[in-house]
Amino acid sequence: MQHALEPKRAQAWVESPYLRSLIAGGLAGTTVDLTLYPLDTLKTRLQSSAGFTGSGGFTGIYRGVGSAIVGSAPGAALFFITYDSIKRSYKPTPSIHYNAEGKPYKADTHDSGSEALVHMLAASLGEVAACAVRVPTEVVKQRAQASQHPSSMAALTHILHQRHARGFAHVWSELYRGWSITIIREVPFTVIQFPLWEALKKYRVAQTGRSEVSGFEGGVLGSVAGAVAAGVTTPLDVLKTRMMLAREKEPMFAMLAKILRESGPRAFFAGLGPRVGWISVGGAIFLGSYQWGSNVLGGVVGE
Repeated sequence: MQHALEPKRAQAWVESPYLRSLIAGGLAGTTVDLTLYPLDTLKTRLQSSAGFTGSGGFTGIYRGVGSAIVGSAPGAALFFITYDSIKRSYKPTPSIHYNAEGKPYKADTHDSGSEALVHMLAASLGEVAACAVRVPTEVVKQRAQASQHPSSMAALTHILHQRHARGFAHVWSELYRGWSITIIREVPFTVIQFPLWEALKKYRVAQTGRSEVSGFEGGVLGSVAGAVAAGVTTPLDVLKTRMMLAREKEPMFAMLAKILRESGPRAFFAGLGPRVGWISVGGAIFLGSYQWGSNVLGGVVGE
């Protein structure tokens, strides 16, 4: 018998789970980036070596939004299709057990520790895939946000025009500047956020007896997980921002030493408040939108 609180299932709008991940991920990425773009701009300017005022202050807070519009959906879609695919690949097959009355029931044979490891692996590989789109988008977007260029198109054009003097290899290097530090930042972030989100969802499902959390619940739990992960990884985010905004490409450890020498350790927590606030709200919108979209496309109704 279906639990009284369990969402009813209707005919799925999209039968393929991979296509559901693709569509719901794209929806989530676009929604969160457009909604919270001003906060992202303020965070970038706080972390810039030129200072908040020198980078534009409170003016032009939607500068560079074009690159975010172009890159949001593909990046998020790549993440979730990779993440969900790996989760499904490692999902254990429930074994059949029998209760004292001899009636069969299904039970998972894995523990919480192994489940968390699967979520960590899936999130890490998902981020690597997403960064193929995210890093060039971030480079263009942040240079516009920091007022180095009047728009994302101007920033992109400036990079592409360098091929005449320095060649395509240099252009490629510029577009993927900060790749390594972005991976170093994003993997720890997702290793914290997604296993925590999945654990909170599992706890909520156990409380309610439903098969899945609602979109609203997924958003609230995503907010908590995002805030924790954002606070822990802020120093890596500062380092990534400085590397992307530097006039000339610098090695990661050289930039690290430069920040310590010129600004001291406190500089690594610049923008902590906006980052935690932005990602906390962003986690609610991003993961809530994804959960809602996945539920709707999968035929989960009655939330």
